[in-house]
Amino acid sequence: MSKTGRTIETVNPATGEPLATYQEHTESEVTARIELAHSRYREWSRLDYPERAPVLLRMADLLEHRKDELAELMAREMGKPVREGRSEAAKCAWVCRHYAENAAGYLEDKPIPTERSASYVAYRPLGVILAVMPWNFPLWQVFRFSAPALMAGNGVLLKHASNVTGCALAIERIVEDAGLPTGLLGVLVIGSDRVSSVLEDSRVVAATLTGSGPAGAAVAAKAGSLLKKTVLELGGSDPYLVLEDADLDLAADTCAASRLINGGQSCIAAKRFIVVDAVHDQFVEKLATAMAARKLGDPLADDTDIGPQARLDLRDELHRQVLASVAVGAELVLGGELPAGPGAFYPATVLSGVNSEMPVYSEETFGPVAAVIRADDEASAVAIANDTEYGLGAAVFTRDIQRGRRIAADRLEAGCCFVNSPVGSDPRLPFGGVKRSGYGRELAGEGIREFVNAKTVVVA
Repeated sequence: MSKTGRTIETVNPATGEPLATYQEHTESEVTARIELAHSRYREWSRLDYPERAPVLLRMADLLEHRKDELAELMAREMGKPVREGRSEAAKCAWVCRHYAENAAGYLEDKPIPTERSASYVAYRPLGVILAVMPWNFPLWQVFRFSAPALMAGNGVLLKHASNVTGCALAIERIVEDAGLPTGLLGVLVIGSDRVSSVLEDSRVVAATLTGSGPAGAAVAAKAGSLLKKTVLELGGSDPYLVLEDADLDLAADTCAASRLINGGQSCIAAKRFIVVDAVHDQFVEKLATAMAARKLGDPLADDTDIGPQARLDLRDELHRQVLASVAVGAELVLGGELPAGPGAFYPATVLSGVNSEMPVYSEETFGPVAAVIRADDEASAVAIANDTEYGLGAAVFTRDIQRGRRIAADRLEAGCCFVNSPVGSDPRLPFGGVKRSGYGRELAGEGIREFVNAKTVVVA
């Protein structure tokens, strides 16, 4: 690990102005935090679920109480509109309460009849888990993992994205103010190049990462070489299928909202809109109207729908994808021009005539860009939807609910499939992807059981 005095600077993406400078933790500080998390885990894991639950419930209360300041912090660090930031804090409170109330049931001993006098599976915590988290949902991504991990009895080390270091430290304050033993959820203020060294520590027993494919591959390769478990939630190029019998007003409004949530910077945001020929032109018109109605502006303003992209380089990469697609035949229906003035802003953009030769078809577009693809019929739409290396979320719009259920359950290659509704996450339902969108699950019972020892116990 680095012994140099490196610093991390956060920048306001709406203005380009520096926000704060943080000193990276030294090698000795990281080692001390690992040891503290491990020590606290040994104590915490001995507690029963009713003893852990009140801490999670207090976390929920604090998240709701501090939602305004947390929303403002997210707006300043990564550009999330404050209205969405308050909702994110509330959702984090929900996941804390969900696991406080349900962890014991999810992890209760499971009897298995055999010829022995007793045989069962006992779910017990693993130890300290490294969480490498992204900037796009600075609170939700962390609590989505840590609430079940902590209720299961594990410890957590958080390496958050550098541009939301302030959010990481705010999370640390919340959990400690709620009564979590100091250091049981410890923040590591380090660069991504030091994650490998943390994984090498024998007291770190597993890792979870939400982020890009290359980042996930690097962590998985390192953890695999050390025989440590990983759960990965990576990118997505979520297809939304609009069939000829869809409610087009519902579909257009839902698709626009899904594409623009968090400025389009979401792994499960709608990205590719696959529309059957019979309703293609009508849908494009309605989608463009719905997208154009959303206001781009200051993320600190309550009436803003779309804030800036989180970083200028990310905005520029998004614009490259749009220009490259237009250059080979995509039609620019809406947006697609860089706004004047400071900040990493990008307008709501709609491209039609998209085909497989274009970046917006095959690459993940992490911003407010909708790629509309024409399909001949249902079979064609499903084939196009599955023509991707990703498999996180998908949705289908049809008035025939049984048809929609059949397509969602049996035809679409994704971990989360929705009918007449945007893809979303819910503490009660497992969340995760297939193909290059990662492996393993978060949330629900499947999520809390990812980082426990499913221990077989047999009594003669």
